[in-house]
Amino acid sequence: MNPPVPAVLAEMAALSMRYAMTDAPPAERASNLTLQAMLMTLAAEVWDRQAADLVAENRAVRALLGEAGEDGDLRLSALKAENDRLMTSLIAAQAAAEAAGDTARQDAIWTELRAGTERRKLSVSLV
Repeated sequence: MNPPVPAVLAEMAALSMRYAMTDAPPAERASNLTLQAMLMTLAAEVWDRQAADLVAENRAVRALLGEAGEDGDLRLSALKAENDRLMTSLIAAQAAAEAAGDTARQDAIWTELRAGTERRKLSVSLV
């Protein structure tokens, strides 16, 4: 999730404290509490599937890069660090494919990038 779930939760905690005060304007309080409830729902959705999404993406990108290996550490921080490393390599592979005129490789990379976008869609996505 971008921003990361911990940052969203921290902001929601700050908003909760602010709008728990009795002097908060009622309309502002209602609006912000509704927004907060929606954010918590989306954060829960993303948090529930984030490890599975990262593992799937890491496997797919490793296959594109011809790398062996798997995700042994399933902590989100470790999965994200590996994903960042793989994406850096994928960018280099895309640039090399473009320079070489390898359209089949470019197409394979773009297909995975689109699949990754689809994996990350939220239940409330309009597109």
